[in-house]
Amino acid sequence: MDSKRFHTISFLSDYGTKDESVGVVKSVVRSLSPETKIIDITHGIKVHDVRSGGLALARSAQYLDSGVVLAVVDPGVGGSRIGVAIEVNDGDYVFVGPDNGLLAPAIAMLGEPSRAFELDNPEFHLPSLSPTFAGRDIFGPISAHLCQGVPLETLGSKISVASLQPGLLPVGGREGEVATAEVLWQDHFGNLQLNLSPKDVDDFGDNLRLQFGESMRSVVRVNTFEEIPVSEIGLLVDSYGLLALAVYGRSASEELQLFEGQQVELSALTDGATNSSPVTLRKR
Repeated sequence: MDSKRFHTISFLSDYGTKDESVGVVKSVVRSLSPETKIIDITHGIKVHDVRSGGLALARSAQYLDSGVVLAVVDPGVGGSRIGVAIEVNDGDYVFVGPDNGLLAPAIAMLGEPSRAFELDNPEFHLPSLSPTFAGRDIFGPISAHLCQGVPLETLGSKISVASLQPGLLPVGGREGEVATAEVLWQDHFGNLQLNLSPKDVDDFGDNLRLQFGESMRSVVRVNTFEEIPVSEIGLLVDSYGLLALAVYGRSASEELQLFEGQQVELSALTDGATNSSPVTLRKR
């Protein structure tokens, strides 16, 4: 199979920006492939949070330029997990990173993995005295070599696509008169994305009951942030097509004390009440 040269590397990690890690990886890439453009998806993933990294990558996937996707959230660095390069849709993308479930959700959004390779050929790695910085020593250089047209099959041993680690993402849904969801993501503004689609609550009307833990609030269906009444909680479709909880001009996460990973329930507000004051459900 003829090799393909890529011009873009889209880069996601949990490295943060306080130290030199991101800059070092990008410099290694540019030293090996000077003409390559590097797009920073984010480096603000919570440390070691493979789930959040996978979700961020999946949210971004359909908007990424074709090319190499370099993703590193790697709590098992240097351990038994392997490094992989995964070709998607016969070469539209190549995902490079640890095989720990991080890459799977985004690949599923884009299509199908066509080939996969374990990155076990040291010829394309940087020499290192330690296995603890795979982004610099393995994943960054591999991404650069791909952009230079190095064939995938020379980077390591071919492995079965079926052997790749799946992404473990929570699935929300409707059961009877209650829609159960998890807070997938708290964005920079404090809006709370749920793993529910609009069709899951379409017959609940414009006023809904939100329950989480021992608390209950009423929420109102809206189309825009501006439509959310003062002091009330809005439920709208976010830019990724999922339902999100929001308040106008404030953080819904702070207002509700709800955060990523917490469970919520939505149901129709049948008693006609629309007061958004918090209510605590006391145990008998």
